[in-house]
Amino acid sequence: MAAFLLEVGTEELPSGFVTDALKQWQQRIPLSLAENYLTSTKISYYATPRRLAVLIEGLPRHQPDRTLEIKGPALAAAYINGTNGEPTKALIGFTRSKGLEIDDLVIKETEKGSFVFASQAVKGMETDEVLRSIVLTWITGLEGKRLMRWGTGELKFPRPIRWLVALLDQRILALTLGNINSDRRSWGHRVMHPRPVVIDTAIDYVATLKEAFVIVDVEERKHRICSQIKGVSELMRATAEIPESLLEEVTQLIEFPTAVVGEFDREFLTLPPIVIKTEMESHQRYFPMYRQHESRQIDNQQTDLEKTDRPLDRLLPYFITISNGDPEKSKLIAAGNGRVIRARLSDGKFFYDRDRSVTLESFLPQLQRVTFQEQLGSVGDKVDRIVEITQAVTGAIANLELSTTDTIKIKRTATLCKADLVTEMVKEFPELQGIMGSYYARSSNEAEIVADGILEHYLPRGAGDKLPQTLTGKIVAISDRLDTLVGIFGLGLIPTGSSDPFALRRSAAAIIQIAWDSDYHLNLPRLFFDVISIYKKRKPLSDLNSGDTEKLFHNLCKWFQQRCETLLKEMGIDYDLVNARLSKIISLPISKI
Repeated sequence: MAAFLLEVGTEELPSGFVTDALKQWQQRIPLSLAENYLTSTKISYYATPRRLAVLIEGLPRHQPDRTLEIKGPALAAAYINGTNGEPTKALIGFTRSKGLEIDDLVIKETEKGSFVFASQAVKGMETDEVLRSIVLTWITGLEGKRLMRWGTGELKFPRPIRWLVALLDQRILALTLGNINSDRRSWGHRVMHPRPVVIDTAIDYVATLKEAFVIVDVEERKHRICSQIKGVSELMRATAEIPESLLEEVTQLIEFPTAVVGEFDREFLTLPPIVIKTEMESHQRYFPMYRQHESRQIDNQQTDLEKTDRPLDRLLPYFITISNGDPEKSKLIAAGNGRVIRARLSDGKFFYDRDRSVTLESFLPQLQRVTFQEQLGSVGDKVDRIVEITQAVTGAIANLELSTTDTIKIKRTATLCKADLVTEMVKEFPELQGIMGSYYARSSNEAEIVADGILEHYLPRGAGDKLPQTLTGKIVAISDRLDTLVGIFGLGLIPTGSSDPFALRRSAAAIIQIAWDSDYHLNLPRLFFDVISIYKKRKPLSDLNSGDTEKLFHNLCKWFQQRCETLLKEMGIDYDLVNARLSKIISLPISKI
């Protein structure tokens, strides 16, 4: 049995591509081997920012010999005057091309009639010969975003390929990729072992690279990162937050991990914790730290909203970064990272203080200069429609009783729900939309339920996310999504396939989930008609004739039926009964509503 090693050495790859490439190889390489009659006992996949590798163990020395059944011409075209007649030119050509004799042929019945068949023994090819014919396709077949060409060749890859290792046990498997020939020479860590590494035999790959300060096993690197973070946190009597997405990204950015503790000035803790956390995780790839005695291990499944609810004094002015440099330089690395985060937080504090120097309401006029959709107008126009749609939504919920105060608060939330989009903080951190709006609403002395509604109207942000809990959040969330759905559908931009740039599937699902969770008896057909009327009155869809309006209405009904079916299926509920009810709604003309 033999072991085969393939390593593709590159300049630093994007972390996302590394993860995707491994998944592609895990699907394609076993299939490629099976299609070529090669078996194996174990396939291991390795990767770092500078390499992709696969180690295949237990390969046979050659393919198994096999017998192929070859289909020839139809019986009627094979012989003149039946099977006892002379063979035709078609049959003679068939036997010659396959190296067969007429006596080797048999006649078999198939669904399409009688045909001539022959059995042919095929001797298995040597494994190295088979590998030479398929290995390069494993590399060139990788898919990814923004592939590039370099030099004078036509080869495309996310980053330039600099070396290629291909070993079948101790022997180099001769391959040529562009202007690179395969060898047994790899490279060690850029800083701690910036020299070539000679791999004597395929099976020694992992150990040989580890001696050169490169941990090629992704899971081992991830485990080391987690262990080091937890170990450092315990020494500091703190708890670190380790989001799975950040852990995955950092793992694919380094080859030899070292946890380094950095710090920033305590004065920045006056910023909202979500701002500090976003700066650390999204911009710098740092892991934030919290006071241990006030914190439990942070659940990675918590939503961003839940993570913003911690008291300010739980966040510490420290962070953990995973260095890919020399561990002996950790203090220097920590100081550099500290300078970077302090500069970023200084910007954040400036934005935060500047935004709070005026009321949230004062930002509303600027929304007229922000385009929502070219044909549907500005975000300011959208806000005006949302305010009116909230009245239609509350009127379409049969079991909803509102006081005058409730109505005022809903309208106020709708008016301010997008105001933070033009604040300095959200321009810098778009992912904080809604969250910063809630902070600024409180600093502007808006009612608590208005501030909560501004944050919650973006919920749920995706599958499994938290749903809005306040009355204002629920009504404005439904109204915002209805505005988008009716407007985009009205322009005929209905998503097809996987393309859904305005997230219309998610919007419809969110409306259904909020209504279901809140036990709202929501008359969707009536609501569609009301929102269409609001749009026509406010011009964007004023040119719709009665036929177009009818078509728009039915498209919306059908869209929501599909989302209901999907959601109910995910919940394990038999949705056939729902189909029967929704089919009546879809066939209902607007005049009957």
